[in-house]
Amino acid sequence: MAVAYTTHNRILTVTLSGEIDHHRVKGVLQDLDQAIDEVLPRQLIVDCAGITFMDSSGIAVLLRLWQRMGELDGTIQVTGLPEQPARVLRAAGLQRLIPLT
Repeated sequence: MAVAYTTHNRILTVTLSGEIDHHRVKGVLQDLDQAIDEVLPRQLIVDCAGITFMDSSGIAVLLRLWQRMGELDGTIQVTGLPEQPARVLRAAGLQRLIPLT
């Protein structure tokens, strides 16, 4: 899985691509935590358009990001969800916590 970051006016955009599974999540979570600590964003946008596969590990990543943004009184939004990851996240009910578009 590849991760790219951009920032502008305390808006952090994270672009994810490739497969999100349990083999890749630990390092990604550490990188995401570090980016949030550096930027202290008021809004986090997670662009998932490039994700080719997601299992329950993707749910864990997004819940962690949701928690971190709550600690900062910020917001999180997930955009560009392909069909397979969208099914995984909606089956878990994540849309009740995080806007999924």
